[in-house]
Amino acid sequence: MFGLFKKKSEIEKLELKYTTLLAEWHKLSTINRSQSDLKFAEAQVILDKIEYLKNNQNQ
Repeated sequence: MFGLFKKKSEIEKLELKYTTLLAEWHKLSTINRSQSDLKFAEAQVILDKIEYLKNNQNQ
């Protein structure tokens, strides 16, 4: 109830985008391999950003 108006952190936003890209990648993997590879590459870039933010947040 109290978390209703809580803003999402940058990491939470990136994680949501990452899961969305992986879902699109999986859907495209049976239809168009080249577009699927592009979605996977985008997802990897987002994952790198997430890991970078998590590592710098702990320091």
